[in-house]
Amino acid sequence: MAAGEARPLPIGVVWTMNLLEQPARPAPTLPARFGRVGLEAAAELAQAMTRDGPGLVRRRLEGGRRCYAARIEDRLAAYGWVSFGEEEVGELGLRLRLLPDEAYIWDCATLPDYQRRGLYAALLSHIILALRNEGLRALWIGADIANGPSQAGIARAGFTAVADLVAAPAQPGERRRRAWLEARPGISQEQLAEARRAYLDDRAEVWLFG
Repeated sequence: MAAGEARPLPIGVVWTMNLLEQPARPAPTLPARFGRVGLEAAAELAQAMTRDGPGLVRRRLEGGRRCYAARIEDRLAAYGWVSFGEEEVGELGLRLRLLPDEAYIWDCATLPDYQRRGLYAALLSHIILALRNEGLRALWIGADIANGPSQAGIARAGFTAVADLVAAPAQPGERRRRAWLEARPGISQEQLAEARRAYLDDRAEVWLFG
């Protein structure tokens, strides 16, 4: 590589959990109620998500996605979405393809007044137990490489970091860039293959937008 040439860099982390194992159960530092929410919470969720209004929430729920939330004194404090089958991964142009006994957790957030109180890990724990009780085998979740608090919460909930999503710099005049998964230390080739199957449709590399 020539001096000064941009190098491929990790942009995200892929995490997974085997639900056949006993999950961790982290607790928040303040009393909270956790549960699945539906259309009755569309306006409240939309206000917390601050984009596209209740219509987006309704479309997600009516499309088979689920939303789980944490409440403190009847106020929405945190939320997270769960998908089955297929789901777009952020704005990258990736499409996650799940087996029938898998789910994908995404678009999670803790409202500013309740951050740094352990709610994210506790909400993930609630989702894990709910889906485990339904007989699911595995969960997937991702995080931006720079989002340390998110990664800390995912780790506290018991997920294993499987691979980094690594992207090459875009070429001049090109809107897309190559990307691939690189296994984290201690991850087997079988585990990496599972991540590629889910995130990359078994391909060694893909093209990302942006």
